[in-house]
Amino acid sequence: MTKNETNSALKIIPLGGLHEIGKNTCVFEYEDEIILLDAGLAFPTDGMHGVNIVLPDMTYVRENRHKIKGMIVTHGHEDHIGGIAFHLKQFEIPVIYGPRLAMAMLEGKLEEAGVRDRTELRSVLPRDVVRIGKHFFVEYIRNTHSIADSFTVAIHTPLGVLIHTGDFKFDHTPVDGERFDIQRLAEHGEKGVLCLMSDSTNSEIPGFTPSERAVYPNLDRVFSQAPGRLFVTTFASSVHRINMILQLAQKHNRVVTVVGRSMLNLIAHARNLGYIKCNDDVFKPLNAIRNLPDESVLILTTGSQGEPMSAMTRIARKEHPHIKIRQGDTVVFSANPIPGNTIAVVNVIDKLMMQGANVIYGRDKGIHVSGHGCQEDQKLMLALTRPKFFLPVHGEHRMLVKHSETARNAGVPAENMVIIQNGDIVELTEESIRVAGKVPSGLELVDTSSSGMVSAKVLQERQKMAEEGIVTIAAAIDWTGKLMAKPEIHLRGVVTSIERSLLQKWVQQRIEEILSVRWPEFAQGFESDKPEVDWGGLQEVLERELARSIRRELQCQPSLTLLMQIPDEPPVKVADGRRRRTRTAAQVAS
Repeated sequence: MTKNETNSALKIIPLGGLHEIGKNTCVFEYEDEIILLDAGLAFPTDGMHGVNIVLPDMTYVRENRHKIKGMIVTHGHEDHIGGIAFHLKQFEIPVIYGPRLAMAMLEGKLEEAGVRDRTELRSVLPRDVVRIGKHFFVEYIRNTHSIADSFTVAIHTPLGVLIHTGDFKFDHTPVDGERFDIQRLAEHGEKGVLCLMSDSTNSEIPGFTPSERAVYPNLDRVFSQAPGRLFVTTFASSVHRINMILQLAQKHNRVVTVVGRSMLNLIAHARNLGYIKCNDDVFKPLNAIRNLPDESVLILTTGSQGEPMSAMTRIARKEHPHIKIRQGDTVVFSANPIPGNTIAVVNVIDKLMMQGANVIYGRDKGIHVSGHGCQEDQKLMLALTRPKFFLPVHGEHRMLVKHSETARNAGVPAENMVIIQNGDIVELTEESIRVAGKVPSGLELVDTSSSGMVSAKVLQERQKMAEEGIVTIAAAIDWTGKLMAKPEIHLRGVVTSIERSLLQKWVQQRIEEILSVRWPEFAQGFESDKPEVDWGGLQEVLERELARSIRRELQCQPSLTLLMQIPDEPPVKVADGRRRRTRTAAQVAS
Protein backbone atom coordinates (compact mmCIF):
# COMPACT_ATOMS: atom_id res chain seq x y z
CA MET A 1 0.00 0.00 0.00
CA THR A 2 1.37 3.43 -0.90
CA LYS A 3 1.45 6.05 1.81
CA ASN A 4 -1.13 8.79 1.49
CA GLU A 5 -0.48 12.43 2.18
CA THR A 6 -2.51 12.80 5.36
CA ASN A 7 -2.37 14.36 8.77
CA SER A 8 -4.39 11.54 10.33
CA ALA A 9 -2.76 9.45 13.03
CA LEU A 10 -3.27 5.75 13.56
CA LYS A 11 -4.75 5.00 16.97
CA ILE A 12 -3.72 1.81 18.76
CA ILE A 13 -5.92 1.12 21.79
CA PRO A 14 -5.24 -2.06 23.81
CA LEU A 15 -8.23 -3.03 25.96
CA GLY A 16 -6.69 -6.15 27.51
CA GLY A 17 -3.43 -8.03 27.81
CA LEU A 18 -1.30 -5.28 29.36
CA HIS A 19 -0.10 -5.38 32.98
CA GLU A 20 -1.75 -8.81 33.12
CA ILE A 21 -1.82 -12.24 31.51
CA GLY A 22 -4.95 -12.90 29.45
CA LYS A 23 -7.94 -11.21 27.77
CA ASN A 24 -5.78 -9.97 24.89
CA THR A 25 -7.81 -7.44 22.91
CA CYS A 26 -6.64 -4.51 20.77
CA VAL A 27 -8.32 -1.81 18.66
CA PHE A 28 -6.74 -0.23 15.58
CA GLU A 29 -8.48 2.94 14.45
CA TYR A 30 -7.79 5.12 11.43
CA GLU A 31 -10.16 7.97 10.61
CA ASP A 32 -13.65 6.43 10.52
CA GLU A 33 -12.61 2.76 10.58
CA ILE A 34 -11.88 0.30 13.38
CA ILE A 35 -10.48 -3.21 13.20
CA LEU A 36 -10.11 -5.48 16.22
CA LEU A 37 -7.21 -7.83 16.85
CA ASP A 38 -8.23 -10.80 19.02
CA ALA A 39 -10.79 -10.70 21.83
CA GLY A 40 -9.75 -12.96 24.68
CA LEU A 41 -10.85 -13.74 28.19
CA ALA A 42 -9.18 -14.35 31.53
CA PHE A 43 -10.23 -16.51 34.46
CA PRO A 44 -11.44 -15.10 37.79
CA THR A 45 -9.26 -14.65 40.84
CA ASP A 46 -10.22 -16.09 44.23
CA GLY A 47 -11.99 -12.89 45.26
CA MET A 48 -14.34 -12.86 42.25
CA HIS A 49 -17.11 -14.90 43.86
CA GLY A 50 -19.57 -16.46 41.41
CA VAL A 51 -17.70 -15.07 38.40
CA ASN A 52 -17.06 -17.47 35.54
CA ILE A 53 -15.24 -15.37 32.96
CA VAL A 54 -13.36 -12.05 33.00
CA LEU A 55 -13.53 -9.82 29.91
CA PRO A 56 -12.07 -6.40 29.14
CA ASP A 57 -14.27 -3.32 29.35
CA MET A 58 -15.61 -2.93 25.80
CA THR A 59 -17.39 0.41 26.35
CA TYR A 60 -15.29 2.20 23.72
CA VAL A 61 -16.01 -0.46 21.10
CA ARG A 62 -19.74 -0.47 21.86
CA GLU A 63 -19.88 3.30 21.56
CA ASN A 64 -18.06 3.14 18.21
CA ARG A 65 -19.67 0.00 16.83
CA HIS A 66 -20.62 1.83 13.63
CA LYS A 67 -16.91 2.11 12.77
CA ILE A 68 -16.11 -1.63 13.09
CA LYS A 69 -15.03 -3.14 9.77
CA GLY A 70 -13.76 -6.52 10.95
CA MET A 71 -11.56 -8.57 13.27
CA ILE A 72 -8.19 -10.31 12.98
CA VAL A 73 -7.66 -13.51 14.98
CA THR A 74 -4.04 -14.64 15.44
CA HIS A 75 -4.65 -18.11 16.95
CA GLY A 76 -7.15 -20.21 18.87
CA HIS A 77 -6.18 -19.85 22.54
CA GLU A 78 -8.97 -18.80 24.89
CA ASP A 79 -7.09 -15.67 25.95
CA HIS A 80 -7.36 -14.55 22.30
CA ILE A 81 -10.78 -15.80 21.10
CA GLY A 82 -12.72 -16.64 24.28
CA GLY A 83 -14.52 -13.29 24.53
CA ILE A 84 -15.82 -13.06 20.95
CA ALA A 85 -19.13 -14.87 21.55
CA PHE A 86 -19.92 -12.58 24.50
CA HIS A 87 -19.10 -9.42 22.54
CA LEU A 88 -21.26 -10.44 19.59
CA LYS A 89 -24.27 -10.33 21.89
CA GLN A 90 -23.66 -6.58 22.21
CA PHE A 91 -22.41 -5.53 18.76
CA GLU A 92 -21.96 -7.07 15.33
CA ILE A 93 -18.60 -7.66 13.65
CA PRO A 94 -18.98 -7.76 9.85
CA VAL A 95 -16.22 -10.33 9.26
CA ILE A 96 -13.67 -12.26 11.32
CA TYR A 97 -10.50 -13.57 9.65
CA GLY A 98 -8.35 -16.21 11.28
CA PRO A 99 -6.56 -19.58 11.05
CA ARG A 100 -8.57 -22.69 10.18
CA LEU A 101 -8.25 -24.25 13.65
CA ALA A 102 -9.24 -21.04 15.44
CA MET A 103 -12.21 -20.55 13.11
CA ALA A 104 -13.39 -24.13 13.66
CA MET A 105 -13.23 -23.66 17.44
CA LEU A 106 -14.88 -20.25 17.21
CA GLU A 107 -17.75 -21.47 15.07
CA GLY A 108 -18.78 -23.96 17.76
CA LYS A 109 -18.63 -21.25 20.43
CA LEU A 110 -20.79 -18.87 18.39
CA GLU A 111 -23.39 -21.52 17.59
CA GLU A 112 -23.63 -22.49 21.26
CA ALA A 113 -24.08 -18.84 22.24
CA GLY A 114 -26.69 -18.26 19.53
CA VAL A 115 -24.74 -15.50 17.77
CA ARG A 116 -23.43 -17.32 14.70
CA ASP A 117 -25.50 -15.06 12.44
CA ARG A 118 -23.92 -11.86 13.78
CA THR A 119 -20.64 -12.24 11.87
CA GLU A 120 -18.99 -13.99 8.94
CA LEU A 121 -16.06 -16.33 9.63
CA ARG A 122 -13.34 -16.60 6.99
CA SER A 123 -10.34 -18.91 7.25
CA VAL A 124 -6.90 -17.82 6.07
CA LEU A 125 -3.71 -19.59 5.03
CA PRO A 126 -0.05 -18.51 5.40
CA ARG A 127 0.79 -15.36 3.41
CA ASP A 128 -2.87 -14.65 2.66
CA VAL A 129 -3.61 -10.91 2.48
CA VAL A 130 -7.11 -9.68 3.35
CA ARG A 131 -8.58 -6.23 2.96
CA ILE A 132 -10.63 -4.84 5.84
CA GLY A 133 -12.34 -1.53 5.12
CA LYS A 134 -10.65 1.15 3.03
CA HIS A 135 -7.49 1.59 5.07
CA PHE A 136 -6.33 -1.83 6.30
CA PHE A 137 -4.68 -4.74 4.51
CA VAL A 138 -3.67 -7.62 6.77
CA GLU A 139 -1.10 -10.27 5.86
CA TYR A 140 -0.94 -13.54 7.81
CA ILE A 141 2.60 -14.81 8.49
CA ARG A 142 3.04 -18.32 9.91
CA ASN A 143 4.71 -18.42 13.32
CA THR A 144 5.34 -21.13 15.91
CA HIS A 145 3.57 -21.31 19.25
CA SER A 146 2.09 -23.92 21.60
CA ILE A 147 -1.03 -24.28 19.45
CA ALA A 148 -1.16 -25.29 15.80
CA ASP A 149 -2.12 -22.78 13.12
CA SER A 150 -0.70 -19.68 14.80
CA PHE A 151 0.13 -16.41 13.04
CA THR A 152 1.97 -13.14 13.24
CA VAL A 153 0.24 -10.39 11.26
CA ALA A 154 1.55 -7.53 9.14
CA ILE A 155 -1.03 -4.73 9.17
CA HIS A 156 -0.63 -2.40 6.17
CA THR A 157 -1.98 1.10 6.88
CA PRO A 158 -1.76 4.47 5.08
CA LEU A 159 1.11 5.35 7.43
CA GLY A 160 3.16 2.19 7.04
CA VAL A 161 3.35 -1.45 8.13
CA LEU A 162 2.76 -2.61 11.70
CA ILE A 163 3.90 -6.06 12.76
CA HIS A 164 1.91 -7.65 15.59
CA THR A 165 3.70 -10.84 16.62
CA GLY A 166 0.77 -12.51 18.35
CA ASP A 167 2.04 -15.17 20.75
CA PHE A 168 5.26 -16.65 19.37
CA LYS A 169 8.57 -18.38 19.82
CA PHE A 170 11.13 -19.44 17.22
CA ASP A 171 10.79 -23.22 17.10
CA HIS A 172 13.12 -24.51 14.39
CA THR A 173 11.95 -28.12 14.77
CA PRO A 174 8.17 -27.78 15.14
CA VAL A 175 6.17 -30.92 15.84
CA ASP A 176 3.88 -30.37 12.84
CA GLY A 177 6.68 -29.31 10.48
CA GLU A 178 5.12 -25.85 9.98
CA ARG A 179 8.10 -23.53 10.44
CA PHE A 180 8.10 -19.84 11.32
CA ASP A 181 8.11 -17.81 8.08
CA ILE A 182 11.28 -15.94 9.02
CA GLN A 183 11.92 -15.01 5.40
CA ARG A 184 8.70 -13.00 5.16
CA LEU A 185 9.46 -11.17 8.40
CA ALA A 186 12.91 -10.28 7.07
CA GLU A 187 11.39 -8.98 3.83
CA HIS A 188 9.15 -6.62 5.79
CA GLY A 189 12.15 -5.54 7.86
CA GLU A 190 14.08 -4.79 4.67
CA LYS A 191 11.24 -2.67 3.27
CA GLY A 192 10.64 -0.90 6.58
CA VAL A 193 8.41 -1.62 9.56
CA LEU A 194 6.84 1.44 11.15
CA CYS A 195 6.02 -0.25 14.48
CA LEU A 196 6.50 -3.64 16.11
CA MET A 197 4.04 -4.85 18.76
CA SER A 198 5.64 -7.89 20.37
CA ASP A 199 4.73 -10.60 22.91
CA SER A 200 6.44 -9.89 26.26
CA THR A 201 5.44 -12.95 28.31
CA ASN A 202 8.93 -14.41 28.77
CA SER A 203 10.95 -11.20 28.54
CA GLU A 204 12.56 -11.84 31.94
CA ILE A 205 14.02 -15.20 30.91
CA PRO A 206 17.40 -15.30 29.10
CA GLY A 207 18.13 -17.51 26.12
CA PHE A 208 15.81 -19.13 23.57
CA THR A 209 12.65 -21.01 24.47
CA PRO A 210 13.26 -24.74 23.81
CA SER A 211 11.51 -26.51 20.97
CA GLU A 212 8.29 -28.38 21.69
CA ARG A 213 10.12 -31.53 20.61
CA ALA A 214 12.32 -31.25 23.74
CA VAL A 215 9.38 -32.55 25.78
CA TYR A 216 9.03 -35.83 23.89
CA PRO A 217 11.95 -37.85 25.39
CA ASN A 218 11.07 -36.79 28.93
CA LEU A 219 7.42 -37.76 28.54
CA ASP A 220 8.57 -41.00 26.91
CA ARG A 221 10.62 -41.83 30.01
CA VAL A 222 7.70 -41.07 32.34
CA PHE A 223 5.37 -43.25 30.28
CA SER A 224 7.79 -46.15 30.33
CA GLN A 225 8.21 -45.99 34.12
CA ALA A 226 4.54 -45.62 35.11
CA PRO A 227 3.46 -48.97 36.67
CA GLY A 228 -0.30 -48.43 36.78
CA ARG A 229 -2.86 -46.05 35.37
CA LEU A 230 -1.42 -42.91 33.81
CA PHE A 231 -3.14 -39.54 34.06
CA VAL A 232 -1.86 -36.62 31.97
CA THR A 233 -3.16 -33.07 32.19
CA THR A 234 -2.09 -30.21 29.93
CA PHE A 235 -3.61 -27.14 28.31
CA ALA A 236 -6.63 -28.27 26.31
CA SER A 237 -5.49 -26.14 23.36
CA SER A 238 -1.90 -27.48 23.26
CA VAL A 239 -2.41 -29.39 20.02
CA HIS A 240 1.27 -30.32 19.57
CA ARG A 241 1.54 -31.62 23.15
CA ILE A 242 -1.66 -33.63 22.84
CA ASN A 243 -0.44 -35.08 19.54
CA MET A 244 2.78 -36.23 21.23
CA ILE A 245 0.87 -37.74 24.16
CA LEU A 246 -1.32 -39.73 21.76
CA GLN A 247 1.75 -40.94 19.85
CA LEU A 248 3.37 -42.05 23.11
CA ALA A 249 0.18 -43.79 24.19
CA GLN A 250 0.31 -45.86 21.01
CA LYS A 251 4.02 -46.56 21.49
CA HIS A 252 3.45 -47.82 25.05
CA ASN A 253 0.28 -49.76 24.21
CA ARG A 254 -2.09 -47.62 26.25
CA VAL A 255 -5.63 -46.75 25.24
CA VAL A 256 -6.71 -43.16 25.85
CA THR A 257 -9.81 -41.82 27.55
CA VAL A 258 -10.29 -38.06 27.14
CA VAL A 259 -12.03 -36.29 30.02
CA GLY A 260 -13.02 -32.64 29.70
CA ARG A 261 -15.32 -31.01 27.17
CA SER A 262 -12.84 -28.41 25.91
CA MET A 263 -10.19 -31.05 25.22
CA LEU A 264 -12.69 -33.33 23.47
CA ASN A 265 -13.78 -30.46 21.21
CA LEU A 266 -10.25 -29.41 20.35
CA ILE A 267 -9.08 -32.94 19.54
CA ALA A 268 -12.10 -33.39 17.25
CA HIS A 269 -11.36 -30.14 15.36
CA ALA A 270 -7.61 -30.81 15.20
CA ARG A 271 -8.14 -34.34 13.82
CA ASN A 272 -10.56 -33.06 11.19
CA LEU A 273 -7.97 -30.51 10.04
CA GLY A 274 -5.08 -32.98 10.16
CA TYR A 275 -3.16 -31.38 13.04
CA ILE A 276 -3.56 -34.52 15.17
CA LYS A 277 -2.89 -37.86 13.52
CA CYS A 278 -3.70 -41.11 15.33
CA ASN A 279 -5.72 -44.26 14.87
CA ASP A 280 -9.35 -44.29 15.94
CA ASP A 281 -8.83 -47.34 18.11
CA VAL A 282 -6.47 -45.46 20.45
CA PHE A 283 -9.53 -43.78 22.00
CA LYS A 284 -11.85 -45.60 24.40
CA PRO A 285 -14.86 -44.26 26.33
CA LEU A 286 -14.58 -44.06 30.09
CA ASN A 287 -16.87 -46.99 30.77
CA ALA A 288 -14.80 -49.23 28.47
CA ILE A 289 -11.54 -48.96 30.42
CA ARG A 290 -12.83 -50.21 33.77
CA ASN A 291 -12.06 -53.84 32.98
CA LEU A 292 -8.70 -53.16 31.33
CA PRO A 293 -5.35 -53.66 33.12
CA ASP A 294 -4.15 -50.45 34.81
CA GLU A 295 -0.88 -50.47 32.85
CA SER A 296 -2.79 -50.21 29.55
CA VAL A 297 -4.82 -47.09 30.45
CA LEU A 298 -4.08 -43.39 29.92
CA ILE A 299 -6.59 -40.76 31.05
CA LEU A 300 -6.04 -37.39 29.35
CA THR A 301 -7.76 -34.58 31.28
CA THR A 302 -8.24 -30.86 31.53
CA GLY A 303 -7.30 -29.02 34.73
CA SER A 304 -3.58 -28.29 34.45
CA GLN A 305 -4.21 -24.84 35.95
CA GLY A 306 -6.31 -25.99 38.91
CA GLU A 307 -9.53 -24.60 37.44
CA PRO A 308 -12.30 -25.23 40.01
CA MET A 309 -14.68 -27.12 37.69
CA SER A 310 -12.06 -28.93 35.59
CA ALA A 311 -11.82 -32.72 35.49
CA MET A 312 -8.49 -32.98 37.32
CA THR A 313 -9.59 -30.66 40.13
CA ARG A 314 -12.81 -32.61 40.62
CA ILE A 315 -10.82 -35.86 40.70
CA ALA A 316 -8.47 -34.38 43.31
CA ARG A 317 -11.44 -33.30 45.45
CA LYS A 318 -13.02 -36.78 45.12
CA GLU A 319 -15.99 -35.17 43.40
CA HIS A 320 -15.72 -36.78 39.97
CA PRO A 321 -18.62 -39.22 39.53
CA HIS A 322 -16.63 -41.86 37.59
CA ILE A 323 -12.91 -41.49 38.37
CA LYS A 324 -11.18 -42.07 41.71
CA ILE A 325 -7.43 -41.97 42.38
CA ARG A 326 -5.91 -45.29 43.43
CA GLN A 327 -2.58 -46.20 44.99
CA GLY A 328 -0.07 -46.66 42.18
CA ASP A 329 -1.59 -44.12 39.77
CA THR A 330 0.82 -41.70 38.07
CA VAL A 331 -0.37 -38.14 37.39
CA VAL A 332 1.63 -35.93 35.01
CA PHE A 333 1.22 -32.14 34.95
CA SER A 334 2.58 -31.29 31.49
CA ALA A 335 2.13 -27.56 32.05
CA ASN A 336 3.48 -24.84 34.31
CA PRO A 337 1.07 -22.65 36.31
CA ILE A 338 0.40 -19.32 34.69
CA PRO A 339 0.74 -16.31 37.04
CA GLY A 340 -2.07 -16.31 39.58
CA ASN A 341 -2.78 -20.05 39.36
CA THR A 342 0.12 -21.43 41.40
CA ILE A 343 -1.77 -21.88 44.68
CA ALA A 344 -4.70 -23.61 42.96
CA VAL A 345 -2.35 -26.01 41.14
CA VAL A 346 -0.35 -26.81 44.28
CA ASN A 347 -3.56 -27.56 46.19
CA VAL A 348 -4.64 -30.03 43.49
CA ILE A 349 -1.23 -31.72 43.53
CA ASP A 350 -1.35 -32.07 47.33
CA LYS A 351 -4.80 -33.66 47.24
CA LEU A 352 -3.73 -36.14 44.55
CA MET A 353 -0.65 -37.13 46.58
CA MET A 354 -2.73 -37.63 49.71
CA GLN A 355 -4.78 -40.19 47.80
CA GLY A 356 -1.69 -42.19 46.85
CA ALA A 357 -0.85 -40.85 43.39
CA ASN A 358 2.71 -40.34 42.18
CA VAL A 359 2.52 -36.78 40.83
CA ILE A 360 5.15 -35.62 38.36
CA TYR A 361 5.34 -31.85 37.96
CA GLY A 362 7.77 -28.93 37.90
CA ARG A 363 10.13 -27.21 35.51
CA ASP A 364 13.03 -29.51 36.39
CA LYS A 365 11.22 -32.56 34.96
CA GLY A 366 11.38 -31.24 31.39
CA ILE A 367 7.78 -32.24 30.65
CA HIS A 368 6.68 -28.76 29.58
CA VAL A 369 8.09 -25.94 27.50
CA SER A 370 6.58 -22.52 27.00
CA GLY A 371 4.98 -21.36 23.80
CA HIS A 372 6.35 -17.84 24.30
CA GLY A 373 9.74 -16.57 23.24
CA CYS A 374 12.44 -15.68 25.76
CA GLN A 375 14.94 -12.83 25.44
CA GLU A 376 16.88 -14.28 22.49
CA ASP A 377 13.64 -14.96 20.60
CA GLN A 378 12.63 -11.36 21.21
CA LYS A 379 16.01 -10.10 20.02
CA LEU A 380 15.68 -12.14 16.84
CA MET A 381 12.22 -10.69 16.21
CA LEU A 382 13.59 -7.17 16.63
CA ALA A 383 16.57 -7.95 14.34
CA LEU A 384 14.35 -9.36 11.60
CA THR A 385 11.76 -6.59 11.59
CA ARG A 386 14.02 -3.59 12.43
CA PRO A 387 11.09 -1.41 13.55
CA LYS A 388 11.17 2.36 13.80
CA PHE A 389 8.80 2.32 16.80
CA PHE A 390 8.23 -0.37 19.40
CA LEU A 391 5.32 -1.33 21.68
CA PRO A 392 5.81 -4.21 24.15
CA VAL A 393 2.47 -6.01 24.63
CA HIS A 394 1.03 -9.16 26.25
CA GLY A 395 2.52 -9.22 29.73
CA GLU A 396 2.62 -7.84 33.23
CA HIS A 397 4.32 -4.52 33.92
CA ARG A 398 7.77 -5.87 34.77
CA MET A 399 7.68 -7.95 31.56
CA LEU A 400 6.88 -4.89 29.46
CA VAL A 401 9.72 -2.96 31.11
CA LYS A 402 12.21 -5.78 30.52
CA HIS A 403 11.15 -6.15 26.90
CA SER A 404 11.64 -2.43 26.32
CA GLU A 405 15.17 -2.75 27.73
CA THR A 406 15.85 -5.55 25.25
CA ALA A 407 14.55 -3.33 22.44
CA ARG A 408 16.82 -0.46 23.49
CA ASN A 409 19.80 -2.80 23.49
CA ALA A 410 18.74 -3.91 20.01
CA GLY A 411 18.90 -0.33 18.73
CA VAL A 412 15.41 1.13 19.17
CA PRO A 413 15.74 4.65 20.67
CA ALA A 414 14.03 5.14 24.04
CA GLU A 415 11.91 7.98 22.63
CA ASN A 416 10.56 5.62 19.97
CA MET A 417 8.78 3.31 22.40
CA VAL A 418 6.15 3.64 25.08
CA ILE A 419 5.03 1.37 27.90
CA ILE A 420 1.26 1.57 28.05
CA GLN A 421 -1.72 0.33 30.01
CA ASN A 422 -5.07 -1.04 28.95
CA GLY A 423 -7.19 1.83 27.66
CA ASP A 424 -4.29 4.08 26.63
CA ILE A 425 -4.67 5.69 23.21
CA VAL A 426 -1.38 5.41 21.33
CA GLU A 427 -1.18 7.85 18.45
CA LEU A 428 1.22 6.75 15.75
CA THR A 429 2.36 8.88 12.84
CA GLU A 430 5.20 8.44 10.38
CA GLU A 431 7.43 10.49 12.67
CA SER A 432 6.20 10.00 16.23
CA ILE A 433 4.59 7.75 18.82
CA ARG A 434 2.85 9.07 21.92
CA VAL A 435 0.09 8.39 24.43
CA ALA A 436 -2.70 10.82 23.58
CA GLY A 437 -5.44 10.00 26.04
CA LYS A 438 -7.39 7.13 27.51
CA VAL A 439 -10.65 5.28 26.94
CA PRO A 440 -12.63 3.33 29.56
CA SER A 441 -10.73 0.26 30.66
CA GLY A 442 -11.15 -2.35 33.32
CA LEU A 443 -13.12 -5.55 33.70
CA GLU A 444 -16.47 -6.93 32.65
CA LEU A 445 -17.34 -9.96 34.77
CA VAL A 446 -19.61 -12.72 33.49
CA ASP A 447 -21.70 -14.51 36.12
CA THR A 448 -21.40 -18.26 36.57
CA SER A 449 -24.75 -18.61 34.82
CA SER A 450 -23.20 -16.81 31.80
CA SER A 451 -26.48 -14.93 31.52
CA GLY A 452 -25.37 -11.50 32.63
CA MET A 453 -22.57 -9.20 33.73
CA VAL A 454 -21.58 -8.75 37.36
CA SER A 455 -21.28 -5.08 38.25
CA ALA A 456 -18.51 -3.75 40.46
CA LYS A 457 -21.10 -3.06 43.18
CA VAL A 458 -22.39 -6.65 43.10
CA LEU A 459 -18.84 -8.03 43.24
CA GLN A 460 -18.07 -5.82 46.23
CA GLU A 461 -21.19 -7.10 47.97
CA ARG A 462 -20.17 -10.71 47.28
CA GLN A 463 -16.67 -10.08 48.59
CA LYS A 464 -18.04 -8.42 51.68
CA MET A 465 -20.44 -11.31 52.38
CA ALA A 466 -17.60 -13.80 51.96
CA GLU A 467 -15.29 -11.89 54.28
CA GLU A 468 -17.66 -10.63 56.98
CA GLY A 469 -20.86 -12.66 56.61
CA ILE A 470 -24.46 -11.48 56.36
CA VAL A 471 -27.13 -10.42 58.86
CA THR A 472 -30.81 -10.74 57.91
CA ILE A 473 -33.50 -9.00 59.98
CA ALA A 474 -37.21 -9.56 59.44
CA ALA A 475 -39.50 -6.92 60.96
CA ALA A 476 -43.29 -6.39 60.68
CA ILE A 477 -44.40 -2.75 61.09
CA ASP A 478 -47.99 -1.48 61.22
CA TRP A 479 -49.54 1.76 59.95
CA THR A 480 -48.84 3.53 63.24
CA GLY A 481 -45.09 2.93 63.09
CA LYS A 482 -45.08 0.18 65.72
CA LEU A 483 -43.60 -3.29 65.58
CA MET A 484 -46.33 -5.89 65.15
CA ALA A 485 -44.14 -8.70 66.57
CA LYS A 486 -40.62 -9.33 67.77
CA PRO A 487 -38.17 -9.00 64.87
CA GLU A 488 -36.30 -12.11 63.74
CA ILE A 489 -32.55 -12.00 63.22
CA HIS A 490 -30.42 -14.53 61.34
CA LEU A 491 -26.63 -14.58 61.13
CA ARG A 492 -24.69 -16.31 58.36
CA GLY A 493 -20.90 -16.37 58.49
CA VAL A 494 -20.77 -13.83 61.33
CA VAL A 495 -18.55 -14.50 64.33
CA THR A 496 -19.85 -13.03 67.59
CA SER A 497 -19.84 -13.90 71.30
CA ILE A 498 -23.22 -12.21 71.91
CA GLU A 499 -26.08 -14.62 72.66
CA ARG A 500 -28.80 -14.62 70.03
CA SER A 501 -31.56 -13.77 72.52
CA LEU A 502 -29.66 -10.69 73.71
CA LEU A 503 -28.91 -9.69 70.13
CA GLN A 504 -32.57 -10.04 69.17
CA LYS A 505 -33.64 -7.92 72.15
CA TRP A 506 -31.10 -5.26 71.29
CA VAL A 507 -32.22 -5.19 67.62
CA GLN A 508 -35.85 -4.77 68.72
CA GLN A 509 -34.96 -1.85 70.98
CA ARG A 510 -32.93 -0.22 68.22
CA ILE A 511 -35.77 -0.52 65.68
CA GLU A 512 -38.24 0.96 68.15
CA GLU A 513 -35.88 3.87 68.85
CA ILE A 514 -35.46 4.60 65.14
CA LEU A 515 -39.21 4.39 64.48
CA SER A 516 -40.05 6.71 67.38
CA VAL A 517 -37.72 9.38 66.05
CA ARG A 518 -38.02 9.00 62.27
CA TRP A 519 -41.63 7.82 61.72
CA PRO A 520 -43.10 11.34 61.25
CA GLU A 521 -40.74 11.91 58.31
CA PHE A 522 -42.35 9.09 56.32
CA ALA A 523 -46.01 9.02 57.47
CA GLN A 524 -48.37 11.68 56.09
CA GLY A 525 -52.11 12.36 55.84
CA PHE A 526 -53.25 10.31 58.80
CA GLU A 527 -55.99 12.86 59.53
CA SER A 528 -57.39 12.39 56.02
CA ASP A 529 -59.15 9.45 54.37
CA LYS A 530 -56.03 8.47 52.46
CA PRO A 531 -52.99 8.20 54.75
CA GLU A 532 -49.66 7.56 53.05
CA VAL A 533 -46.37 6.06 54.23
CA ASP A 534 -43.10 6.15 52.31
CA TRP A 535 -42.26 2.54 53.11
CA GLY A 536 -39.28 2.50 50.74
CA GLY A 537 -37.69 5.51 52.38
CA LEU A 538 -38.37 4.09 55.83
CA GLN A 539 -36.74 0.77 54.92
CA GLU A 540 -33.68 2.55 53.55
CA VAL A 541 -33.24 4.52 56.79
CA LEU A 542 -33.80 1.45 58.97
CA GLU A 543 -31.23 -0.58 56.99
CA ARG A 544 -28.64 2.19 57.17
CA GLU A 545 -29.08 2.87 60.88
CA LEU A 546 -29.23 -0.82 61.82
CA ALA A 547 -26.13 -1.59 59.76
CA ARG A 548 -24.22 1.21 61.48
CA SER A 549 -25.34 0.01 64.92
CA ILE A 550 -24.60 -3.67 64.23
CA ARG A 551 -21.11 -2.91 62.96
CA ARG A 552 -20.43 -0.96 66.15
CA GLU A 553 -21.94 -3.63 68.39
CA LEU A 554 -20.42 -6.71 66.71
CA GLN A 555 -17.08 -5.08 65.85
CA CYS A 556 -17.26 -6.31 62.26
CA GLN A 557 -18.85 -5.20 58.99
CA PRO A 558 -21.31 -7.84 57.78
CA SER A 559 -23.77 -7.15 54.97
CA LEU A 560 -27.25 -6.40 56.28
CA THR A 561 -30.57 -7.18 54.65
CA LEU A 562 -33.83 -5.93 56.16
CA LEU A 563 -37.01 -7.80 55.24
CA MET A 564 -39.83 -5.43 56.15
CA GLN A 565 -43.40 -6.70 56.30
CA ILE A 566 -46.26 -4.19 56.21
CA PRO A 567 -50.08 -4.48 56.18
CA ASP A 568 -51.71 -4.74 52.74
CA GLU A 569 -54.00 -1.70 53.12
CA PRO A 570 -54.12 1.44 55.29
CA PRO A 571 -56.72 1.82 58.08
CA VAL A 572 -60.00 3.57 57.22
CA LYS A 573 -62.19 5.91 59.26
CA VAL A 574 -65.48 4.77 60.82
CA ALA A 575 -68.38 6.88 62.05
CA ASP A 576 -67.21 7.32 65.64
CA GLY A 577 -63.83 8.58 64.44
CA ARG A 578 -61.98 5.45 65.38
CA ARG A 579 -59.91 3.62 62.80
CA ARG A 580 -60.17 0.00 61.85
CA ARG A 581 -58.30 -2.13 59.38
CA THR A 582 -60.00 -3.24 56.21
CA ARG A 583 -60.37 -6.95 55.81
CA THR A 584 -60.12 -8.97 52.66
CA ALA A 585 -63.02 -11.08 51.38
CA ALA A 586 -61.18 -14.21 52.44
CA GLN A 587 -60.78 -12.88 55.98
CA VAL A 588 -64.47 -11.97 56.16
CA ALA A 589 -65.49 -15.41 54.94
CA SER A 590 -63.34 -17.05 57.57
